[in-house]
Amino acid sequence: MAILMTLRVPADSDKLLQFTKDNPDALRNISDKAKPYGVISHKFYASGGEVLVVDEWPDEASFHAFFAASPEIQDVIAAAGATAEPEITFWTKLDTGDEI
Repeated sequence: MAILMTLRVPADSDKLLQFTKDNPDALRNISDKAKPYGVISHKFYASGGEVLVVDEWPDEASFHAFFAASPEIQDVIAAAGATAEPEITFWTKLDTGDEI
């Protein structure tokens, strides 16, 4: 069963967006690198001085292998002006019968 991975970090979403404009291939290259590791989906969100990454992966091991092989992710986090280490959490889907 697939899992969700959230990476939450205090950072400046405007700096992140500027980084993507100045380095248009940087995030695309990371996303392309994630595909052989099995990433299912990947999205960025922002709110109140935090950046949140929400990914879907086949399992935790697939994410950990990708993350360990991708030191350039730390460059993106730094470019976003992160003020602390990212908090990574894994979530397992609950079958509650009320999905929409």
